[in-house]
Amino acid sequence: MSKLKIKVHKIKGTCPIYKKGDTFYIIDGHKLQTDMLICVHSLSSIIPYYVALSRKISPKDLGLSNDDNAAYVQCLDPCEYTRGGTVIFKITIHSQ
Repeated sequence: MSKLKIKVHKIKGTCPIYKKGDTFYIIDGHKLQTDMLICVHSLSSIIPYYVALSRKISPKDLGLSNDDNAAYVQCLDPCEYTRGGTVIFKITIHSQ
């Protein structure tokens, strides 16, 4: 399986956990590798896709991008209504 690099691409509003550029990884299809705090709510947007992406299924084929190089998902916080922050993650696939 591939290593997924998950990077905070953009934040709409104010997120109390992440800042732009924060990065963590999923390795071997199931191991979260990080040295920072992770918002559990944000994982709900990543979980449906991490196995497919780890197996190198195209982000474009999954409907997560217009190209094959990166997938984009966002957390479920609707910042316009919660005063929180909607985080957009860029997920790229890397060989281990």
